[in-house]
Amino acid sequence: MNIVKTSLGTVQGTQKQGYALFRGIPFAKPPIGELRFRAPQPAEPWDGVLKAESWPNRSMQLNRDGTGGFYEKEFRDDPEYLTTISEDSLYLNIWTPAESAGDRLPVAFWIHGGAFSGCCGHEKEFNGAEFAKRGIIMVTCNYRLGVFGFLAHPWLSAENKAEGGPGVSGNYGILDQMAALKWVKENIAAFGGDPDRITLFGQSAGGRSVRTLVSSPLTKSLVKGAIIQSAIGTPRDLVLSDAEAAGVQFAEKAGASSLDDLRAMDADRIIQAGVSMMAAARQAGKSVFCPNVDGYVLPDSYQGILESGEIADIPYMVGSNKDDIGAALAAGDAAESLMYRGCLNWAENRSKKGTKPTYVYYFKRQLPGDTAGAFHSAELWYTFGTLDRSWRPKEPGDYELSERMINYWAEFIKTGSPNGAEADAGAPGYWPACSTASDVMEFDVE
Repeated sequence: MNIVKTSLGTVQGTQKQGYALFRGIPFAKPPIGELRFRAPQPAEPWDGVLKAESWPNRSMQLNRDGTGGFYEKEFRDDPEYLTTISEDSLYLNIWTPAESAGDRLPVAFWIHGGAFSGCCGHEKEFNGAEFAKRGIIMVTCNYRLGVFGFLAHPWLSAENKAEGGPGVSGNYGILDQMAALKWVKENIAAFGGDPDRITLFGQSAGGRSVRTLVSSPLTKSLVKGAIIQSAIGTPRDLVLSDAEAAGVQFAEKAGASSLDDLRAMDADRIIQAGVSMMAAARQAGKSVFCPNVDGYVLPDSYQGILESGEIADIPYMVGSNKDDIGAALAAGDAAESLMYRGCLNWAENRSKKGTKPTYVYYFKRQLPGDTAGAFHSAELWYTFGTLDRSWRPKEPGDYELSERMINYWAEFIKTGSPNGAEADAGAPGYWPACSTASDVMEFDVE
């Protein structure tokens, strides 16, 4: 099923063994010119058949390809996935094993990480093929990053209010994700998916994005489950007033005296000014150019929404890695890991406030090839079954671990439980809903 009619026009993907792959489907207009620093606008319909056969542009970001850094070597060393960096990047990709539009398969909606400043939805470690084998449709998307995705400024807030909006700014990258999710809700049935069975999942900034979406009144009702990987336990709330103050500083640094200046400015100049501000903010332990608590997308702090029970009442899978960035207060001690503890606190809170279970995992595999251990993002090779794309030497146990993890993830996406709908609590490998640390599922080679 590699030709599909969407609400905007017909798309043609590439038929693979067991699934069809659609790459670069537009879900919003290119956010350029007057659309820069505005909420995404619906994509224009097209005539004829759109060839969705190539990976789309990556969102604006500093080009670090081939510089030899850890993550460049790990994930960004294959030219096939290093597409052009451009403001014209609001596209999504779909892997579907459906044979007809009537199949009504569950849908996984993946949001990539990258500190809200880099990466894309089609990096080499991501692949929907293993999920397609298990009867799941995979969707990945791009969203605006850095200054382009998260610049707040009094000018922008005033413009938004004058145009009938809530008088806020920033959070454009989150609004992009919402636009992509709504596009999927409207169109995924044509690809054989069930629009009422969409599970969000993401890692790092992608996991924080998932947390934002399930915390927002704008979209939390659109999903049936959520997986949050390495994104709980390190709160970084940024209020709108502070985000606007950072925006004023950015405009001064970039030499802009008006919104017209900002919208006419060369994109590379914006990137350079933004990167230097982000580096300074990180050194000071502050956040900049990331989601802000604006009273609209985010009505309250992340913890406040969790504590109030206003977060979506759906099944959750949350977890962390043994050597996550900034996670350990005491080296090697899970009990002293901010992310590990954050996941346990999340499960405890949800058990008191909600009716749906939370499943907690802890990824401990020390990846072969160097001493980085179970580093931040290490589980992605295993989650997506893409070990053969990694430079690292693998052992049979790595493939067995990956298979086990994918099966759990797939069952959660299908049923809301990593054990499946009819699992026996006494069966080997049963993963209980979390109420204490003894319920945490640990992942390592056996």
